[in-house]
Amino acid sequence: MSMSDTAPQDPAPGDDAPPSDGGFRIFHGNREPHDGIDRRPPPPPWRRFGPGGSVAASRLGDRERAVTFRTDERIVDMVNTALHLRRPLLVTGKPGSGKTTLAYNIAYELGLEPVLRWPINSRTTLRDGLYDYDAIARLQDTGLRKGWSVLGPRPGHASGDEDDAGEDVPDIGRYIRLGPLGTALLPSERPRVLLIDELDKGDIDLPNDLLNVLEEGRFGIPELERLPDDRPLVEVMTADEGGRATIRRGRVRCSDFPIMIITSNGEREFPPAFLRRCLRVAIEPPDRDQLADIVTAHLGASADAEYAHVIRDFLARRTRADLATDQLLNAIFLAMSRPPETTRDELMDEILRPLNTKGP
Repeated sequence: MSMSDTAPQDPAPGDDAPPSDGGFRIFHGNREPHDGIDRRPPPPPWRRFGPGGSVAASRLGDRERAVTFRTDERIVDMVNTALHLRRPLLVTGKPGSGKTTLAYNIAYELGLEPVLRWPINSRTTLRDGLYDYDAIARLQDTGLRKGWSVLGPRPGHASGDEDDAGEDVPDIGRYIRLGPLGTALLPSERPRVLLIDELDKGDIDLPNDLLNVLEEGRFGIPELERLPDDRPLVEVMTADEGGRATIRRGRVRCSDFPIMIITSNGEREFPPAFLRRCLRVAIEPPDRDQLADIVTAHLGASADAEYAHVIRDFLARRTRADLATDQLLNAIFLAMSRPPETTRDELMDEILRPLNTKGP
């Protein structure tokens, strides 16, 4: 039986009467325009985004992640060990086990600045984390100031005029932005929390490329190191929204090593030289009580009581295949949205689809 066979009758166009499915179906697939999007309920707490991506909204999102995190004494002890030794903490675990959220929890509890996040992919290089220099944009802006065009310089704007070169060439600091790692290494009174997310997704050489930075806590920016002696200070942008920092002689060195959380899904091994510079801890999937606490933190105490059967079903499925905690949260939020009984079980099966299976 197809979904169209079981779908309830839609209200006539322009009819304000609620649909017979209780309002779950916002999209009806009948090609009739309507204002159903305006009747959509509020999003799940973990999918709320602030207007315009403002700093205030970003910090609210960080807080939401932090206060809903649940851990155990073993993880707490390893975090404190990393804090005392000023060493990176390599956190491994299955997807959805809370590795990423740990960084936000640390920053929130210790009252530190927002987490600096460096997501890793197969093309990520060490320089991506340290800084970026947009030489092309600077060259284009220089051309605009000098009056260059495809027809050559405008009258009175000689392209080789060195007398006004300093006036026509934009300041280099406007085209350099520190990456998350570079920003974390700036000297400051209190350390920043840096999240290097899913390092095992990166190139095989990236962990080795990180060794010197992890050991020395410093790096250089060659484009600034080459400047003349009369320009020792340059203001550059940082990874923070609207952030600025002054770099001296093109060198960045931390005054206090950042609180560095490196996550891995365990998809490959790291070289011994890298592991020697890190502390390691594995996050295990949450048990029944921890799951109940997580559900309560996100959705309220009534969600745990009313949908305990969903948690039991999730735990039973997890014994047979890999599932992430956010799949459970999605399943309970869906149940709270009251989908039609005719498709409820099918939708729940799709949400709780194992992570380690192939196919759509």
